Amino acid sequence: MELLLLGIYSFFVWLIFIKFKLLPWTTPWKVAVAIIPVVGLASTMLLLNIFAPTTKDVRVIKYTVPIVSQVRGRVIEVPVENNRAVKKGDVLFRIDPTPYESEVRALEAQLLAEEAKVGADMARLGETETRLPDAVSSERQLGEQLNKATSQVRALQASLDLAQKRVAQNTELAATGAGNRFDLEQAQTNVTELTGQIAAARAAEQEVREKLSGRVRGELAAVAGVRAQITSSQAQVRVAQAQVEAIRAQLENARWNLAQTVVRAPADGTMVNVMLRPGFFVAGMPFNEVMTFVDTEYQIFALFNQNELHQMAAGNEAEIALSTYPGRIIKAHVDSVIWAQAQGQLDASGDLARTTFTPPPGRFPVKLVVGDGDKSLFVAAGARGAAAIYTDRFSMIHLIRKVLLRVSSKLDYLIIKHHISLH
Repeated sequence: MELLLLGIYSFFVWLIFIKFKLLPWTTPWKVAVAIIPVVGLASTMLLLNIFAPTTKDVRVIKYTVPIVSQVRGRVIEVPVENNRAVKKGDVLFRIDPTPYESEVRALEAQLLAEEAKVGADMARLGETETRLPDAVSSERQLGEQLNKATSQVRALQASLDLAQKRVAQNTELAATGAGNRFDLEQAQTNVTELTGQIAAARAAEQEVREKLSGRVRGELAAVAGVRAQITSSQAQVRVAQAQVEAIRAQLENARWNLAQTVVRAPADGTMVNVMLRPGFFVAGMPFNEVMTFVDTEYQIFALFNQNELHQMAAGNEAEIALSTYPGRIIKAHVDSVIWAQAQGQLDASGDLARTTFTPPPGRFPVKLVVGDGDKSLFVAAGARGAAAIYTDRFSMIHLIRKVLLRVSSKLDYLIIKHHISLH
């Protein structure tokens, strides 16, 4: 860059003093001509490096995804080729799905059987629950029967007491000759009949009491029995439903395994390192890589020295010149500065997040985002080049940096090699 500026300056000196002789080529002018480029170049370089810094260490990074199989099996098809572009969802390879299809069918049949069992248990539970109101109603009826029998005993006892009083009265009257013998016999007959009726009523009352005395936890035995059957049926239903859920989970996992027999591209990109062929057996292990996917999306990092970053800010205009595209300037802007390096970490704190390359000591990567006009441009992973960032101050010198960057990019057309003849 310095030589270019010096060459431009020399050209104008030649035009002024030699070609057109606009000024005399005297000693004072010779001294001035010698001093001006030194001061001018030094000032220009200082301002350029502060307010329009540049770097020749630009790196293009792309994510790579190792493609592995999630399941074991024999490979039956590999439709992709090495170093070929793929779209998201394209089939990369297929594994024999036979054992996984069989497992899915077996679990589907098992699920149907368990669901039928749950249906039968639910039907039994419903039938048992319908018996509970009848049992509760029976308990109420027994209570009503007991109340009725107790009332009947009290009524008959009252009648018996009255009949006994009449027997005593008729006996006294008959003894004095004032009473009728027939009335006495009738009263005695009433006492006998009422005594029998009371005995029968008390027997019925006792029978009802005995039925009501058979209780479990405060409930009639019949009601408690029905409730126990309901609880048992509910437990069976819960166990059957849990079994159904377990089989559904197994079936879902089996279907997922079946889906994994077809491995697809995770995004748009390029397949490299394709080593898989039909007939290979994949083990379903995470470290058993069979091919590599290179993402189409990329990131560009420009490495700058520490003292070049103090005027830089997110959103600053940037330009990139990659060696793979001689003479082309890619418009971009500053996204962020990664203010962390592996050289600055402490072992006890764990590794800091880093890019896929390790920056040289004392230099920090600046992430650049390509503008919309150049987003469609293909950029190879690992491409290198130069970049310039234009800060918000001293914009008048940005033109010089832009010219220098474009000249440098044109020089990428020059390919200098030493040809060695082999015989």
